[in-house]
Amino acid sequence: MKISQFKLYKHFFSLSAPSRPCTNKIRRRAPPPNPRQPSPITAAHRILMSLPRFRRPNGGSSELSPNLYVANCGPAVGLSFELIASVFGRYGEVIGVYAADESGTRVIVSFDGEISAESAMKALDGRPCPHLGDRFLHIRYSVHSSRPVHVNDNVAVSLTDSELGVPGVYLLHDFVNVQEEEELLAAVDNRPWNQLAKRRVQHYGYEFRYDTRNVNTSQYLGELPSFLSPILEQVPLFEKRGCATNIVLDQLTVNEYPSGVGLSPHIDTHSAFEEYIFSLSLAGPCIMEFRKYPTGIWLSKSNSHCDEEVSDADSDLGFLRRAIYLPPRSMLLLSGEARYAWHHYIPHHKVDKVKDQTVRRNSRRVSFTLRKVRKGACQCGYPEYCDSRKK
Repeated sequence: MKISQFKLYKHFFSLSAPSRPCTNKIRRRAPPPNPRQPSPITAAHRILMSLPRFRRPNGGSSELSPNLYVANCGPAVGLSFELIASVFGRYGEVIGVYAADESGTRVIVSFDGEISAESAMKALDGRPCPHLGDRFLHIRYSVHSSRPVHVNDNVAVSLTDSELGVPGVYLLHDFVNVQEEEELLAAVDNRPWNQLAKRRVQHYGYEFRYDTRNVNTSQYLGELPSFLSPILEQVPLFEKRGCATNIVLDQLTVNEYPSGVGLSPHIDTHSAFEEYIFSLSLAGPCIMEFRKYPTGIWLSKSNSHCDEEVSDADSDLGFLRRAIYLPPRSMLLLSGEARYAWHHYIPHHKVDKVKDQTVRRNSRRVSFTLRKVRKGACQCGYPEYCDSRKK
């Protein structure tokens, strides 16, 4: 085997936590240790800046290339990049093995020359490989692509609420553990979803109406589901951050965001909900941006803009911008000024830039947003943002 200067780019499928059986009952646990400390950006969500991009050759499948696109091969089917490199290294010098996409079942194998790649193609394409679990490999040539990866490099991304500096934003990392995350996801996946234009939602307690951005308090859907109990029991953790969170939350919206889908800038309607808004991130990470507009509102181009994308031209409007990284299993609390005066926004990206790293979003991210429905007019101290004061 010949492998020189082998560069291994680990993808999140090879490092993600092993699956565990889900139970119908979510177990209760003690509060997580030291909730103030942020967890690092894990390799499970990291894509290195230098990760090459590949595409089909312009000349079709007959055009030779030192790079091979190999399907039915990768960490998701139990084949490590090291093993793949060693097997393909029998046919020449392998200079890199890369994840071809997010599936974990397709890779790019790069040789030092076209002859080695051609030898591997003839030997392994369309036939079982005994050194790779007798899997049938499907191989074609691939070439480098110069198309850049778009990342959100226009605003610095914070890792903690103190670094963010938006009054009223609090973030607790590892609010639930991996098993609780799996059980919460299983609980909502066993219930019916409502399809919106770009994402799916579920509502409990009261239905949130996207056409009016409000709730109908006369249409009560019942108590919040029992699978939320462990989350509600952990809410008092925010009291250690100086938040009086002794309120009875009665409305839950579950959102499922596919990769690349975000949320337009908005402030949760003052007249609809009380001060505290909690959001638990599950399954995947995202960047949440906060914007404070001088006019008090973001002027959308449409009347229904819950999933509307924001153009880069918005950055010329003279508003304040902050951004924070929300890892899986973290709980965000919006209160005070952050809840009433700052728009929050999830950019429509598949790749985000966090510090000096790029982070590829998972195939799905699920958020649990918990609120208390307001029964009277809002009496907040931010009248320029308040719909109750403008009626």
